[in-house]
Order: sequence, then structure tokens, then C-alpha cells
Amino acid sequence: MYAAINAVYENGQIIFSEKPPTNQKSKVIVMFLEEKNSNTTSNSKGVKIGSLCGKGYSIPDDFNEPLDDLSEYM
Repeated sequence: MYAAINAVYENGQIIFSEKPPTNQKSKVIVMFLEEKNSNTTSNSKGVKIGSLCGKGYSIPDDFNEPLDDLSEYM
């Protein structure tokens, strides 16, 4: 069985944020994830959700409707 749960390593101890799925002796894998600073700006590519709001872009009402070009496959 594989299960992933959140925890924090602090002062030499692992503090679980959730209850482990077992109380029995088990092998574990510990991964140390780099904590990102929320004060830094991200230079990642792509569009940030909500960044185009109020700039004249909109999604048509029929956006989720099937395309006529593909009707022979449906």
C-alpha cells in the first residue's frame, strides 16, 4: 500500500498534518520539498488565472458545445 500524507520537519522531528493510515511498523520514504517564498514574483510562462479579467476577453456561451466539424465522429 502506498499513501502520501503531509508533514513538516522541524527541530529534528517530523510533525504529521494528517493521521497516518496505519499504526503498524512500516517502511517510509521521506521527501524534503523546497518551500517557495510567497513574496517573490514568478517568471513562469502561461496565463495566471484571472489576469485577463476586464481586458475585453470573454468565453463564448457555446464554448462547450460540440463542433460541427467533428459531428461525423460523435
